[in-house]
Amino acid sequence: MIYDLLIIGAGPAGLNAAIYATRAGLKTAIIERDAPGGKMTRTEKIENYLGVSEVNGAELGLKMFNQASSFGSEYIYGNVKSIQKEGEIFIVDCEDESYRAQKIIVATGTKERKLNIPGEDKFYGRGISYCAICDGALYKGKDMAIIGGGNSALQEALYLAPLARKIYLIHRRDDFRGEDFLAQKIRQTKNIELCLSYSPKEFVGTKTLEKVVIKSNKNQEEKNLTVSVVFPFIGFDPATSFLDKELLDSEGYLIVDENLESKVKGLYGAGDVIKKSLRQIITAASDGAIAATNVAKGLEKQKGN
Repeated sequence: MIYDLLIIGAGPAGLNAAIYATRAGLKTAIIERDAPGGKMTRTEKIENYLGVSEVNGAELGLKMFNQASSFGSEYIYGNVKSIQKEGEIFIVDCEDESYRAQKIIVATGTKERKLNIPGEDKFYGRGISYCAICDGALYKGKDMAIIGGGNSALQEALYLAPLARKIYLIHRRDDFRGEDFLAQKIRQTKNIELCLSYSPKEFVGTKTLEKVVIKSNKNQEEKNLTVSVVFPFIGFDPATSFLDKELLDSEGYLIVDENLESKVKGLYGAGDVIKKSLRQIITAASDGAIAATNVAKGLEKQKGN
C-alpha cells in the first residue's frame, strides 16, 4: 500500500495536518510512538488556546485525535528509524515495519534536554522525572525541586505546589525567562522557595534520590537540598535523529521554506521540529494546516501532469 501522505508525529501539528489532508481526500496515516497529543499530554492546564478558556492538555490532545480520526486518518503505532526516497516514493522504516507514501510531513516536535550531571541517569525514574503531571502525585506531601526558568518550569511549579510540602525552584539566572504573570504567581505561592542564580551540580542518593547539590553562579557557594524528586525543565532539542543531517540546521531543526517543504521535494516539516520564533500549540496547528494544504496542492499538480 502506498499512502498519499504519512505524518510522523501526533502532536497538534501532526493531528491538524491529518484533518486538513483527509478533508482534501488524501489517504493519510499518522505514525506515533507515544500517546496522541505530544507534549500536551503532559500539560495540566492550557489557557491560551483560541476558543478554549481552560482545558487539560491530555483532554485537548484526545479531542484533536478523535477529530482527525473522524475524517478517516489512520493511526499507526511505531518508532521511525529512517526515511529514504526511491524515485517519487518515500520509504519510512520503523522498528518492525516499513511504510510507503508519496509525501511526508515530519511533526515530531522536541524532546527534553538533559542536564548531563552526575546522578542524572542513575536516578531517572527513581527521583528524577521529566513529567510533573505523570509523577507528581507519587510524591504528594514531600519536598520537590524544579530546575528551569521558562514557561514550562513555572507552569509545572504552580501545578505541583498544591501537592508538595515544599518546592525549590532552581534557576541559573536572577530573572525568569517565562511570562511575567507566571513569575508573579510563583512569587506569591508560599511553599515555593526560589533558588535563583544557582545551577544543579549533582544528584545524590542510594537506591533513590535523596538530595540535589546546587552551586551559586555568583560566589561558588554550594547547598544541599533534601528532596524526594527533581523535575528538570531546561529546554528541548528537536526530535530529528532519524533524518539526514544535511536537512538540518546547526541545532538539529528541520530546514524548510515558506511552504514548509524541506530540501527534499515532498518532505515537509511542521510544528516545533522546524526553526521558528514561537513554539505554541496554536502555531504548531497552523503549521500542520499549511503543510497539509501544500501537500494536497502538490499531489493535485502531479495528477494534472
